[in-house]
Amino acid sequence: MSILYTLFGTILHTIYTIVQDYGIAIVVFSIFAKLMLLPVTIKQNKSMQEMNRIQPELQAIQKKYANDKQKLNDETMKLYQKHNYNPMGGCLPMLIQFPIIIGLFGVMREPAKYVFTPEVFATIDKSFLWLSDLSIADPIHIIPVLAAVTTYVSMSNLGKTSSGGNSQAQTMTQSMKIISPLMIGFVSWTLPSGLGLYWVIQNILTYVQQLIMQKGVGIKKGDQ
Repeated sequence: MSILYTLFGTILHTIYTIVQDYGIAIVVFSIFAKLMLLPVTIKQNKSMQEMNRIQPELQAIQKKYANDKQKLNDETMKLYQKHNYNPMGGCLPMLIQFPIIIGLFGVMREPAKYVFTPEVFATIDKSFLWLSDLSIADPIHIIPVLAAVTTYVSMSNLGKTSSGGNSQAQTMTQSMKIISPLMIGFVSWTLPSGLGLYWVIQNILTYVQQLIMQKGVGIKKGDQ
């Protein structure tokens, strides 16, 4: 992970050198991170849409061959081949994103180590909006609240994008909508507000991205 920390640290430092404002540098860095992950996000979204399309057929097979696992596996594979669907298509993008996200968070958590030298970081202005110092937790806890709220909002479309799933998957999705915001808000309570700001911007961008993708899907359906 040290390679990713160094790479992303260099990118954030370059952005700061250009904009000369640590808070704005974090916002720009958040946009850069979202754009970098956009190709794998699009691939994952397409895989989810394809799964939703074949879900009725898949459920019919599962019901028909519930007592014959071998036949169930065979018919499921035939269905995947018929629709040219790769069941790993939705997993691979997630596996690719995971180390990248860890690297981004590592840089935001310790900017004095991966972006600046401790001496330089101590001298730069780290104020942004109401925050007097992005390197410490928000003393009035607005950032943790925003992190929790925007996490919930960014997850609000999960049920729509996975509407073809079974009841168990739907229940899990609904549970994650509650658990994830609470967990993010709790974790953000004591973390540097700069990291919380990064998370808030990421959530907002994720929500906008979902709206754009859903609009695109709606247009395609309307053309059919």
